[in-house]
Amino acid sequence: MKSSSLRPATAPVAEPVTVPGVVPAVVPAGRMARNAQPVLDLPDGGELRPWRRSDAEVLLTAAQDPEIRHWNRLLVATTEEAHQRIERMHQRWQAEQSAIWAIARPDGAAVGLIGWGDIDLGGGSAEILYWILPAARGGGVVVEATRRVSRWALDDLGLHRLRLCHSVANPASCRVAVKAGYTLEGTMRSALLHADGWHDEHLHALVQGDI
Repeated sequence: MKSSSLRPATAPVAEPVTVPGVVPAVVPAGRMARNAQPVLDLPDGGELRPWRRSDAEVLLTAAQDPEIRHWNRLLVATTEEAHQRIERMHQRWQAEQSAIWAIARPDGAAVGLIGWGDIDLGGGSAEILYWILPAARGGGVVVEATRRVSRWALDDLGLHRLRLCHSVANPASCRVAVKAGYTLEGTMRSALLHADGWHDEHLHALVQGDI
């Protein structure tokens, strides 16, 4: 009597499960937190780098500049407050809530701030924020820094839509937005409270495929 050959049973292949109405996250949670914040090069030889405790005096100086204080509502009164603010920048990177860089000269000195607040990885969006010290204004560094962090946000992080909002009374930011490739989408009425009252704001945006 011949023994029959036994073939191992083949497990059925599971079909991917899709849940109707569920939209996947644009960027998976953890993509920021599991990586160190990168240093980004600028065309003039400068760089965008994480803030350091040694940059505290730069924050104090910026907080005394009337224009920076007004448009950014930057309130830093002591070195200790500056240290705390810098520490929160690093904490918020780990929490995937914001990504803030120092705009640094080739010699490493910080002259400004730029980065992303209101990061929504699941929804694929964020809003840019920036300021620059008076001595570094006028050379186009903010435009280049905006272009660089925008490429990082779209290409490296994988966000889909980036916002740049500014008071209609702040034409310098409007010029930055246009030069950096952000499209003006409209005016948001009475959208942000400054020290002198409520301001209408321009809404500019950059989305995947624009650049």
